[in-house]
Amino acid sequence: MLQGGLCFWVPVNSSDSKMEMMASDDDTRDILRPLVFRLHENVPALVREVLLERGWTEFDKKEQDDADWNLYWRNSPFCMTDHRGVKPWQRLNHYPEAIRITRKDFLARHLKRMKGAFGSTLYEFSPVAFIMPKDYVKFVAEYSKERQSGGRSGCYWICKPVDLSRGRGILIFQDIKDLVYDCTVIVQKYISNPLLISGYKLDLRLYVCVTSFCPLTIYTYEEGLVRFATEKFDLESLDNVYAHLTNTSINKYGASYKKYKEGIGCGSKWTFSKFRSYLRIFDVDDVVLWQKINNIVILTLLALTPLPVASNCFELFGFDILIDDKFKPWLLEVNYNPALCLDCSIDDTVKRKLLHDVVELLNYKQIDTLRHNQVAGIKAGRRQVLWSTAGERATKETSSLLNCQKVAKRSSASSAQPALRKVAALTKKTTRAHPRKTLTSQLREKMNTPKISVKAEAENKQPLGIGHSSRESARLCHQLPTPDAFNYKLIPCPYFISDKDQRPIPRVGDFVLIFPFNEAALKASKDGTNIKNIIKEISKLVSKQLPS
Repeated sequence: MLQGGLCFWVPVNSSDSKMEMMASDDDTRDILRPLVFRLHENVPALVREVLLERGWTEFDKKEQDDADWNLYWRNSPFCMTDHRGVKPWQRLNHYPEAIRITRKDFLARHLKRMKGAFGSTLYEFSPVAFIMPKDYVKFVAEYSKERQSGGRSGCYWICKPVDLSRGRGILIFQDIKDLVYDCTVIVQKYISNPLLISGYKLDLRLYVCVTSFCPLTIYTYEEGLVRFATEKFDLESLDNVYAHLTNTSINKYGASYKKYKEGIGCGSKWTFSKFRSYLRIFDVDDVVLWQKINNIVILTLLALTPLPVASNCFELFGFDILIDDKFKPWLLEVNYNPALCLDCSIDDTVKRKLLHDVVELLNYKQIDTLRHNQVAGIKAGRRQVLWSTAGERATKETSSLLNCQKVAKRSSASSAQPALRKVAALTKKTTRAHPRKTLTSQLREKMNTPKISVKAEAENKQPLGIGHSSRESARLCHQLPTPDAFNYKLIPCPYFISDKDQRPIPRVGDFVLIFPFNEAALKASKDGTNIKNIIKEISKLVSKQLPS
């Protein structure tokens, strides 16, 4: 993340050619502004708690300009005008039209389309779905076929309202006479052979963060929640929601929720870490299992492309995965706003760290705290120039970050180059040996520093040149670049791209990049997603993962 020892050049005002060097190690606490978050109504309290823990401040509509914030978090989608007006220092927590994959009927249509286009070999991770009442005739035909081939008992079916969550309105049935609905529903084969632990059914809540759909960039969270039903699985009691559904919103009202359950414990949740340890006890290859789950995530999100092009936004999904007794993972659904409420200590352990890592993934720079819309010679809304004292390595990283298109006259550009080189040499000499500070640590330091009165601050403030010899001050002022040196159009680099190699950052906290997974996939995801080529690469990957 962000490191200390950075200097930012900004004009004092639009008509003044004076400059100030900002955020050096000595004076960071005096000029560093906190990042600002903005919350819409009904956002979970944990989001506010985490951001305040990190030293952020909350947006005040009455006191602050409408663009004076860094992160806007809401439960519902943003308007396209919000996306078009986003500034370089801002992030939105939803991607336009990403909600399309989170309605059960939309997801079923997308997966059916992909299965028809690319075959069932890859897209066999979701049971065949019928959207009712539209597909009622097709369902009756499939139901009759299953009854004839499976004997009198036939198979089991599950019916879910397409736009409800938290297990509401779900019906499990075996006889079509029991199928009753009063809204649009989806009917699928019920997976009647789930993996059980001590007789209890379970599923996985996997957190997935997409930082871009073009180029497609997907991170999965290594930690997550294993959710248990609170009564033992029993196909003889299909109406017992506590035996067949794993939603905490339902099970926490069951009689067995707080009781100790053999092999499970109290409550109804484990962490992924505990689940992996359990699998290893029985010599189950959890690495292969997670590779299969990652494949499901990539193939599902590919079905959503293309989406409208948007910058500086992200999407946090909750993928619900069920594992059968043969250790095959199945996709149940994708959640648009995965629950961030805290029902137990395991929730707090997983979700609090998850949100901290989401903020880390947003990759804020020190310059984002300034929330300036214009820097001399740079058009409003463009990424601003950054200077580093980290030596040659940082200089190379900065030059790779800035993809400049020359617009000034040749004479102005040529005169700017010596000034740029002198500043690089000057800042290199001032490199400090102590460890660099992250933006969060600097904000916390500022919060814990006693406030100085305005009068005392004015008395202690030194004019330019005090602390340096007159010769050094004159040399410093002379060597700083002129505003003409910045007369370039700057193409903003996506926030999730590494300054070092211009590729997505491979790991941030417990978030691990799963796509793109190789150079060919990276190339196919740029300049319009080439789904056909990506599918070829996934097919190669899957063939390598199969046991020899």
